Amino acid sequence: MKKILLSVAFIVASFTSIAQVGVGTTNPDASASLDVVSTTKGFLPPRMTQVQMNAIASPAEGLIVYCLDCTTKGLYVNNGNEFINVTSGTSASEGGTTTVVDVAGQNGTIWMDRNLGATQQAGNSTDAAAYGHLYQWGRAADGHQIRTSATSSGAVVSGSEGANFIVGSSDWLSTQDNTLWQAGNNDPCPTGYRVPTETELNNERLAFSTNNAAGAYGSALKLPAGGIRSYVNGALSSIGSAGYYWSSTVSGSPARLLLFTSSNSFVNTANRAFGASVRCIKE
Repeated sequence: MKKILLSVAFIVASFTSIAQVGVGTTNPDASASLDVVSTTKGFLPPRMTQVQMNAIASPAEGLIVYCLDCTTKGLYVNNGNEFINVTSGTSASEGGTTTVVDVAGQNGTIWMDRNLGATQQAGNSTDAAAYGHLYQWGRAADGHQIRTSATSSGAVVSGSEGANFIVGSSDWLSTQDNTLWQAGNNDPCPTGYRVPTETELNNERLAFSTNNAAGAYGSALKLPAGGIRSYVNGALSSIGSAGYYWSSTVSGSPARLLLFTSSNSFVNTANRAFGASVRCIKE
């Protein structure tokens, strides 16, 4: 009998160890089937479908999987809110990446035909599928740009921003950094593209057939009115009635952006902690 009990205990222990494995740690995270701790070797993550990935119960922030059938196959990491494509910073539910389709702008420039995070080119000025994400000026595609991302109070020290949309300060950084979105620094655009300058955005505005949201949509870029996100409390506003598009240009403490409404359009300054759209231009 003692031998039988020992055998049963061994079998149970074996199944427990197979269900959850830690390499380099004796306390693997409960949401991970394999938790590897190493500074010298690589890691082959679990591979699964998008449905399986989204069905993981209470995924830990930082949990990594390889998505087999997302629009863009690849590594996805959970940012505490949802799984985000490691390369693009966009969610699996939104296609995993922003498709790169070129359109010709003014003065020989080439632009992407849709906003970062959008699933399609705008079919009209209020096309929700074309609104895309809302970025705080100078931030990378780290998850904060998702319209439903969680908020946290700032300002914060560079490197500690995490994946939340930072509220409570006109700049999300405690020490302003004018080098962001310059020469690829934190640039959220796909490889070969960048955030446009104030002049490049204004050149497109000057070519609008009418100086308003209708003209913005009627332009070659088909800019939709995706609204803005407040740095005060993270609330969304002006969706469908106004468009706010960041440039890479700074102006003192604020930064410059293109703004259009139903009655007007112009380039103006805005506090860097606002969340606004980004339309990438080819380098």
